[in-house]
Amino acid sequence: MKQLWYFSAGWCQPCQQFGPVMDQVAKQGVPVNKIDIDYTPDVTTKYKVQSIPTVILVENGQEVKRFTGARSFEQVMSFCNG
Repeated sequence: MKQLWYFSAGWCQPCQQFGPVMDQVAKQGVPVNKIDIDYTPDVTTKYKVQSIPTVILVENGQEVKRFTGARSFEQVMSFCNG
């Protein structure tokens, strides 16, 4: 099963702007797991997230691909389906 892991933080301005896009993606039926890096340093370290926002496409528990930085709704959906 595919899902998106969205790494962000409450203090991150680009994350605040990108959050509604990820909410929109979730409303399209794509499972989005929001991960606040301030509260999950172990997961952040495990996946070597060095910049936020970062989105990782995970399938069957394995990372498939990722991107860093805010994107449009269309770009995120293309990332999921591509």
